[in-house]
Amino acid sequence: MPTIKDVAREAGVSIATVSYVLNNKQSLVSSQTRQQVLEAIERIGYTPNITARNLKSSQTRLIGYAWHEIPRHDQANSVLDRFTYFLAQAAEAAGYHLLTFTHPIDDPNPVYNELIRTQRVDAFVLAGTVSDDQRIRFLLKADFPFISFGRAHLNQDFPWVDTDGETGVREAVEYLISLGHRRIAMAAWPEESISGGFRVAGYMDALTAASLPFRPDYIIRGEHSEQAGREALAYWLTLPPEEQPTAVVAITDLVAVGVMNAAREHGLVVGRDLSVIGFDDAPMAQYLQPGLTTLRQAIPETGQALIAMLENVINKDPLAKQHILIPPSLIIRDSCAPPLND
Repeated sequence: MPTIKDVAREAGVSIATVSYVLNNKQSLVSSQTRQQVLEAIERIGYTPNITARNLKSSQTRLIGYAWHEIPRHDQANSVLDRFTYFLAQAAEAAGYHLLTFTHPIDDPNPVYNELIRTQRVDAFVLAGTVSDDQRIRFLLKADFPFISFGRAHLNQDFPWVDTDGETGVREAVEYLISLGHRRIAMAAWPEESISGGFRVAGYMDALTAASLPFRPDYIIRGEHSEQAGREALAYWLTLPPEEQPTAVVAITDLVAVGVMNAAREHGLVVGRDLSVIGFDDAPMAQYLQPGLTTLRQAIPETGQALIAMLENVINKDPLAKQHILIPPSLIIRDSCAPPLND
């Protein structure tokens, strides 16, 4: 079996140079030398001893990531499913692998503590953060490397990457205003939701900028479910006809589906009588009738940004940015049109 010495001899470089290439220390070798070593590795079929290399560097090359909770079979989170895939892809491109695990929702810290105590991982990526996230408090106190997909309302600072939901929803409302809508409602999440709060802020910002009055009864809050969308529209349809919204921005595509289903059951045609915008661009969004206008999160870019930042955190290198916001893209389909009467 070829050894690192054989690679060095084949490439015409020192063993130290081969080691630099294998450990991805790009600042210590030129791109030409790096390519020379990689070609030598390919020619002779060298396979590095990953276990020995990791023991020597005191790294596992594993990143801990807890699977998100799925409370009910009909509440699957397609965004976090895609995020997990692209996070793993970005980690592997950087020479890491994900170690996935689960934990009790109300008591996650013992699982994190066990993984740290047994030195199973080099760092953690968190997702599904909440306002006072006990995982973040625990990892900050433990001084263990981590980065978060999402923010939290804590006094202590920590590195995170997040979707700029405020900017995204503001753009969605501005689009509806450009179509001529003036009575625009929002099916939102409960007030304790961090990301939901930013999305509502974007809704409010757009109304203020357009000098449109804010009506508290135009924001209906509910959980992440199709039923929440149904209930929101059912309430708005109890208002006098001249006060009923002509457009709805939903906090997620699933909630938007509930709005669309309720509209159909009440004899309204989405994309004519009522305009609807979702958030996430779930796979089903383009196949609805009509196709759902929605905000697409930049999930692949988010995974790449997280891993790039996490490498610096692991290596104790300074971060160019402690916080990164990535705006979503407005995907326009047929669920929106100018209002018939407003």
